[in-house]
Amino acid sequence: MAKKTYKSMDDFAGACGVSRPTLSKYFNDPSQVKETTRKRIEAALKKSNFEPNLFARHLNRKRTKNIGILIPSMADPFYVQVVSMIELELRDRGFWPIQFSSHTRPDLEEEAVRTLLSLKVAGAIVAPMGFSSRRGALERLKDAIPVVCFDSPSSFNLPFVGNDNAQSVAAIVQYLCRSGEPPLFLDVPHMMENTNERTESYRSTMIREGHEPLVIPCDATPSWEFERLGYEQMSRMLEKGALPGKTILCANDRFAFGAMAAAFASGLKIGRSEGSDIRIAGHDDHPLSRYTCPSLTTMAQNAPEIAARSVEMLLSIIDEESDARKAVPSRIILEATLMMRESA
Repeated sequence: MAKKTYKSMDDFAGACGVSRPTLSKYFNDPSQVKETTRKRIEAALKKSNFEPNLFARHLNRKRTKNIGILIPSMADPFYVQVVSMIELELRDRGFWPIQFSSHTRPDLEEEAVRTLLSLKVAGAIVAPMGFSSRRGALERLKDAIPVVCFDSPSSFNLPFVGNDNAQSVAAIVQYLCRSGEPPLFLDVPHMMENTNERTESYRSTMIREGHEPLVIPCDATPSWEFERLGYEQMSRMLEKGALPGKTILCANDRFAFGAMAAAFASGLKIGRSEGSDIRIAGHDDHPLSRYTCPSLTTMAQNAPEIAARSVEMLLSIIDEESDARKAVPSRIILEATLMMRESA
């Protein structure tokens, strides 16, 4: 038998024999409706194709249950990994994630901010583009709604959840120094604050370990195509015979992927085993880093905790008005874990 179709909440409420407010209360929280009424509504749902327009209902409230998520790129599996966890955390807490990517373009980041504000989201979790973000865009967002940043802090001193880059880079530099030749550092274009933190941590840790730091800047136009930049940088150095060491620490895993590909193309054997020509390490524990050949030694950011704490912090800020005594931290900095694999 074909299921009945209803055009609106009012039509379906009439079919159930309940008022529109009672039906809305059921869809908000079934436990708030009497058991006999709840069973009547659920029986009607089974016999129909009715699905409430939760998105529209939330927009009609003073404070919606929609949370915006804005990241620089969906092409980076690290962001995909964290955002997937954020979405599940939000859903578990009864909120609806609305996700946007700026595709590493400042104009699209600004457009996403305008759209989030037009959708009346209750708050937003944002990974800023860094120094290329348009100041006015994030300023409008943080003036209108609660915002929490992750991955890289914004210039507005917003609440932030991220990696302890000083700790993580120090840990991998110490490991490389104590397990073989001290590393040189292949830097990436400084488009975000966390790149500055990693470079400075490399320098200070090398000095503490009694070695001269050697930072090799990326001599290419800034780009988010880190694999290409790493490949081209490493290729240029190898072609010139200008590789000043046999242990290389890359500023992030994606740059390391490119450097590894260039080293392999030049006939070099990468690894920490006897007979290897070069050691290469990265940072982030990119989801693909364990599947490179050889697998990439790196520092694993605590992605599950970054996601969970970002959601917890944002929802605490949203609820702050209902509990003035609640103390919400402004920054949560998480330590990373050394992943010793075959590349270094």
